[in-house]
Amino acid sequence: MKNLMLFLLLPLFSHHRLSAQPGPVPAGRVVVTYLDSKLLRNNPGGENARRRVSVYLPAGYDASPQQRYPVLYYLHGFTWNDSLIFNKDGMKDLLDQAIAEKQIRPIIVVVPNEQTRFGGSWYVNSATNGPWADFTARELVSFIDQQFRTLARPGSRGLAGHSMGGGGTLRLALQYPGPWAAAYALSPALVGPHPSYLPGPGLPVALRAAGPAGLQGSHPAQSTVAVARAFSANPKALPFGADLPGSLGADSLARRDAALTRWVAATPTYLLPTHTASLRQLRALAFDWGAQDEVLHIPPTCRTFSQWLSSYGIRHTAEEYEGTHGSRIMGHEGRIFRHVLPFFDKHLDF
Repeated sequence: MKNLMLFLLLPLFSHHRLSAQPGPVPAGRVVVTYLDSKLLRNNPGGENARRRVSVYLPAGYDASPQQRYPVLYYLHGFTWNDSLIFNKDGMKDLLDQAIAEKQIRPIIVVVPNEQTRFGGSWYVNSATNGPWADFTARELVSFIDQQFRTLARPGSRGLAGHSMGGGGTLRLALQYPGPWAAAYALSPALVGPHPSYLPGPGLPVALRAAGPAGLQGSHPAQSTVAVARAFSANPKALPFGADLPGSLGADSLARRDAALTRWVAATPTYLLPTHTASLRQLRALAFDWGAQDEVLHIPPTCRTFSQWLSSYGIRHTAEEYEGTHGSRIMGHEGRIFRHVLPFFDKHLDF
């Protein structure tokens, strides 16, 4: 059960910078804007409805005011955010070089900040946190199409993400068939049930905490609360607005399978049988993971999900590669540069 919490504590992306390339690389720019969400307003969980959104605009965007571009929506991982994607992980330089090297044609890339009070929205609708899935798939897409020169049609939109964002990518692809043409999930988390996180080692501390202050210094407990607020939300349940998957006795810890059942039911694996039409509507679906992922639930649940997809006759690409949770994601030789961006160059309308 330590493994889920290990991944939630890890920096969710490799911080390797790109190798030097000969000659000048045309530079795009990153615009930071804010969406005052009507959907997230007055949510019971106290999450801020004013959401920062970082948007990469390719070189030439300002000089060619008649040109419109496809959009890739990229979902960050747990405890991460949009600013770190660009300022620590080097996403802007990666995109500049990918366009210069013709890995992908000029494209707009949108990264919303979905970090929450307890680390992340998990990109799901929650009675406590608010409707983050609707926010991402509907309100954000509409906002971007209004604010920037996009090709405002499903065939020109892609969805991708890593870790929490990878799980969110698969879940949104299942539940919202309209907005995107293709989806690619990197090291997706919580794709299916696994003993390592049902319920997880942070549960005892979370149960003893009287409020957020009681979670300080315990990232596993914070993670347990974040997952519960997303998947087993209950605004009336004190102190966290969630049904935690256990209870404390005088000298024992008891599981609450009713809460865990809700966690399992929200995984892409268990959503699949009732949402196959959504995935068949996609032009392409892909996901990958490292064989040495420190988050031990990710490789087996990804393999199982791929098997389920095959059993339903859903075309997809699933690849296990030599790597850890974040060792080969960013950078010139990483999965985004070498696999994700060419995938969208092939499957989106430009």
